[in-house]
Amino acid sequence: MRRAVCPGSFDPIHNGHLDIIGRASRLYDVVHVAVMINKSKQSLFTVEERIELIREATADYGNIQVESFHGLLVDFCKQRDIPAIVKGLRAVSDFDYELQMAQMNMGLSGVETLFVPTIPTYSFLSSSLVKEVATWGGDVAHLLPAHVHAALMERLRNR
Repeated sequence: MRRAVCPGSFDPIHNGHLDIIGRASRLYDVVHVAVMINKSKQSLFTVEERIELIREATADYGNIQVESFHGLLVDFCKQRDIPAIVKGLRAVSDFDYELQMAQMNMGLSGVETLFVPTIPTYSFLSSSLVKEVATWGGDVAHLLPAHVHAALMERLRNR
């Protein structure tokens, strides 16, 4: 069985993430979406909320498993016998950082990293940018699944 992981904070998941996860789901039998737990980072959504939003957004794919992780991604991979990490690249600046991570992960554990270029429509997209634009009243509905947009707007109203 071909397995891969798509890691990230997904705070919140957006259409750029879903593009990469969806493309990975067509290449692998099982794709694990690993939601990063970073206690030093202030997240808008809890890990449990992010997991639920991702599960709903990927329900139609049929081969996605969503879990949280804390620590080294290569340990997550080793524990689940996952030989590949799939990462989306938006720009050359992403490549510089991601290449170093890929080389470190390979050196630590032998886990391969596959880079998937984002489609141009989402080349600018990040969760941070979505949250910032939405906070200031900008329309981000076209960048998110409808249920994620509703959750984001509700969370921002209640802040």
